[in-house]
Amino acid sequence: MPKVTVDGQELEVPAGATVLQAAELAGKEIPRFCYHERLSIAGNCRMCLVEVKPGPPKPQASCALPVAEGQEIRTDTPMVKKAREGVMEFLLINHPLDCPICDQGGECDLQDQSVAYGRGTSRTKEHRRAVTSKNMGPLISTTMTRCIHCTRCVRFSEEVAGVDEIGALYRGEDMQITTYLEKAAAHELSANVIDLCPVGALTSRPYAFEARPWELKKTLSIDVSDAVGANIRLDSRGREVMRALPRINDDVNEEWISDKARYQVDGLTKRRLDKVFMRKKGGLVEAGWDEAFKAIAAQLQDAPKSIAAVAGDLVDCETMFAAKALLKACGSELLEGRQTGMDYDVPSLAAVNFNTGFSGIETADAILIVGSHVRWEAALVNARIRKAAMAGAKVFVVGPEWETTYPATFLGNDLSVLSKLPKTLKDAFKAADRPAMILGGAALAKGALGGALAAADKLGVVTKDWNGFNVLHFSAARMGGLMLGYAQKGGMADIAKAAPKVLLSLGADEMDFEPFADSLKVYIGHHGDKGAHAADIILPAASYAEKDGTYVNTEGRVQFAEKAVFAPGDAREDWTILRALADALKVDVGFDSFAELQAAMAKDVPALGEEAVANLGKMPKVDTKAKADGVIEAYPIKDFYLTNSIARASAVMQQCSDELLNGDELKEAAE
Repeated sequence: MPKVTVDGQELEVPAGATVLQAAELAGKEIPRFCYHERLSIAGNCRMCLVEVKPGPPKPQASCALPVAEGQEIRTDTPMVKKAREGVMEFLLINHPLDCPICDQGGECDLQDQSVAYGRGTSRTKEHRRAVTSKNMGPLISTTMTRCIHCTRCVRFSEEVAGVDEIGALYRGEDMQITTYLEKAAAHELSANVIDLCPVGALTSRPYAFEARPWELKKTLSIDVSDAVGANIRLDSRGREVMRALPRINDDVNEEWISDKARYQVDGLTKRRLDKVFMRKKGGLVEAGWDEAFKAIAAQLQDAPKSIAAVAGDLVDCETMFAAKALLKACGSELLEGRQTGMDYDVPSLAAVNFNTGFSGIETADAILIVGSHVRWEAALVNARIRKAAMAGAKVFVVGPEWETTYPATFLGNDLSVLSKLPKTLKDAFKAADRPAMILGGAALAKGALGGALAAADKLGVVTKDWNGFNVLHFSAARMGGLMLGYAQKGGMADIAKAAPKVLLSLGADEMDFEPFADSLKVYIGHHGDKGAHAADIILPAASYAEKDGTYVNTEGRVQFAEKAVFAPGDAREDWTILRALADALKVDVGFDSFAELQAAMAKDVPALGEEAVANLGKMPKVDTKAKADGVIEAYPIKDFYLTNSIARASAVMQQCSDELLNGDELKEAAE
C-alpha cells in the first residue's frame, strides 16, 4: 500500500486508488461534478483539481490521477484555489440565471460548489448560449441550457442500466446531451439520471414545481413495488407523499431505484378506500365498522373455524402475523400468500431464497436464469447480473425471449432442458468457480422447484463455500409470508376446497375470487382495485407509506419501514382492524399494541425480530430424480408499470405504460 501525504498528513492508501480517494481518506473535501463512485472516470469537469508533487507545476484532475509512493498532495494552495475558481467561472459562463424557478434549487451541486469554491463575482459580458430541451419521456423533464456536460447520465445509461439511449452530439460549444433519434428513455431505471444530474438539466417531470426540499418531511421506508426491498426515502408534505428517493444500501439497491418505485407514489392519493362499505342488493353502500364486524361475526357464528386469509403482494409482516393470530384463535390454519395459484412445495426456506444475495450475484461467473423476466421482475437485480456479465460471466436463459441488457444465450421455453442439460451449459458451469441459478415465478408456477434443485445439483451450483441457488420472487410480501406459514400444500386450490364461510383478503388484488362465490369476502385494503370490486365487505386500511411495518425481501433480508403520513378518512392500520375484529369474534389474539404485536411475531419467528439477513436454515436434501417439464408460455408480469394496486391508480404509471410500452403518442399538456 503506497504512502502519500495529503496537506501534511501522511497516510497509507490502497493500491490503485486515485488522488481524489486518497484525499477523502484524509478527510479532505474535493469538489466534483463528473466523478461518481459507481461510474467510470470521465475527468471532464476539471473541478477536482489539486496540486501534486512530484509532477508538473500545474493543477491536476485528482479523479483520474492514480496515487504513487511518496506523493505530496495539496488541496488548499493558492494555485488550487485559483484553478477551481477559474473552472467554476467557465461552468457558469453559459449557465442560465434561473435558480428561483429551477426544481434543483436547494439541493443543487452547482449552487453549493459555486458558493464554496467560486469567485463571488462574474466577469461574463458575452451572450449565453441556449440549447433546445429534449424529449426524454414522461418521467424526465429537460432544460438542457443548464447542462454542464458532466456525462453522468450517459455513463449511467451505458454502464449500469445497459441501455444506450443517451449520448452526446457534436463537440465543443455545440455539444449537446440527448436521447438518440429524440426517443424517450424507456428502460426501468431511467429516472436515476435525475439524482445523478448535478445541475437542473434533468429533473423530475411529475414532481415539477410541486415543492421545495425544505418544506418536506423525510421518512425512511422500503419499496414494495417488487421483492428487492430497495431502501427509499419518502418526502411528504402534510398528508401527501410528494416523492420517493433512493437511500444508499450497498447490499440491496446501491443508490438506485426503479422508475416504478420512484413514481407510483402519486397513486397513494387516488382511488383510495376511506370508508367502510358493505354489499347490499348487489351494490356497495357505505356502512359503519360495528355493522361490518357484526356481519362477519354472524357469518362465523355456527362455524368459527371456517375462516381463511389470503395475503396480497404489498402487505407487511405485522399484518400477516395479526391475521395468522386471529385465525389461530378461531381454530383455522387456512393461510395462503401465493394468490395467483402457485402451489410449489417449500421443503425449506433456503430452497425458496435468493441465497447468493444481490451483491453475491455480481461475483458469479456462470448464471442460468429459469422462468424469470428479470428486467421487469427485479430491475435492480438485472443491473447486478449485468455487472457479472460485463466481468465475463456467461448467462443462459430458459423461457420466452426478452431484451436483455447483457449478452445471453436463450435455451428455449421447455423446462425439460433442466433434465437434459445442453453441453454448452454444462461446460460453462464446469469451468465456473461461482456458478449460480435464478429461478423465477414462471418456473415456480409450473412446479419446477424440485427439477431446478436437481439440475442445480448436477451443475454444482451449491458447494461447501458457495450457495448459488436463487429463487427470485417479485412480490414484496412473498418471503415474509412464507416465513409466517402463508403456504398451503395445495396453494389456493386447497383454500377453495375448504369452502370457508369468511375469506379475509389482505390487499389480495391478483387472486381469482370466483371459487369463493359462497364465502363472505372481506377485503382489508387501501385501493379500489380488483379485490375491492369482488368484496362483500370493504374495511379501509393503510398503505405502506401510512404505517410502520416489517418487510422481507427475496434474499431473506428483514427490513423496517416507517410511517410517513396518516391514512385518509376512516382508513386504519391493518393490524388495528384485525385486533378490533378479534374483539367482535370474541377471541384473544395476544396483543393490544403494535409493540406487543411485534414482540409476539418475533417470538413466533425470531428472524423477524431483527433487521438483518435471516438465517433460513440449510438447503433440503435433493431428489436427483426430480424432473421439470412443461413449456413456459409467458411471464407473470405483463406490464412493468402496472403490477400492483398503487401503480394502477397512478396517473404517471398509466402514462408510462401507454407511451413507453404500448407505443401511444406522447400527450401534450393541452391534451
